[in-house]
Amino acid sequence: MALRSQRWSAGDWIATWWKCGYTNGMKTAVSIPDKLFKGADRLARRTKRSRSRLYGDALKEYLARHAPDEVTEAMNRACTEVGDAKDRFVSALTHRILERSEW
Repeated sequence: MALRSQRWSAGDWIATWWKCGYTNGMKTAVSIPDKLFKGADRLARRTKRSRSRLYGDALKEYLARHAPDEVTEAMNRACTEVGDAKDRFVSALTHRILERSEW
């Protein structure tokens, strides 16, 4: 076997070992209240996802909601897909709803 006869440097060994992890991405530790942890744990089991996946999904959703540029881009894409058809009733109704909405 070629691997046994090849001499590996410490850097080669570490680089190879690092790639053998069971997850892709950054690992981090956070402290959360017990009640929040228990709720997240129940939701992860109920939805058959790992806690890591659940936390990642939750953070992704939070970031999406709080990134105004991305929200604007998503709305622009949706408007482009819908088209440019004008309906006076819909326009008036939309205008009234937007006036009442908190931005």
